[in-house]
Amino acid sequence: MSNKFFPTIILILIFLFFALEMSVQKQLSAQNINAGSGLPLPRFVSLQHEASRLRSGPKVTYPVLYLYQMRDMPVEIIAEFGKMWRQIRDFKGTEGWMHRSQLSSKRTVIITQQTRTLRVKPDSGSQPLARLEPGVIANLINCPKGSGWCKIEKDDYEGWLRRVEFWGVNQGKR
Repeated sequence: MSNKFFPTIILILIFLFFALEMSVQKQLSAQNINAGSGLPLPRFVSLQHEASRLRSGPKVTYPVLYLYQMRDMPVEIIAEFGKMWRQIRDFKGTEGWMHRSQLSSKRTVIITQQTRTLRVKPDSGSQPLARLEPGVIANLINCPKGSGWCKIEKDDYEGWLRRVEFWGVNQGKR
């Protein structure tokens, strides 16, 4: 092979590499899967520590926007930057970046708007178990597919709440 074709071959290989990379990214995007972690987006997680810093960008050099002091508070991961940084949204709509070490896969929910009634069964007429005030964080047990109810646990109480009564799950999904 002569040297005059070498630059052309290199350019073709570079083009094919980028075309393949774009195709893979497009497939991941269509499936709502991020290349950083390989997990679907968006998804819910919770804060792992008593104090967690929300930053304006995906590096420790970016300014801190907010210091959360609420362990187990649910947050929604809406984007990823590499393997370490997650763009999150909280229940008030505040967005920013957190290092993944600040997050836990533990599923929790937060009661919103008004006091809610935890029930024995997934039925509005079911016996009440407890009243949960706005801002209370509870553990998510499960949300049956196709149901408007989720089973949660707070302290010694385990019961059912309607999905619209808290924040921390996608409507229609777990």
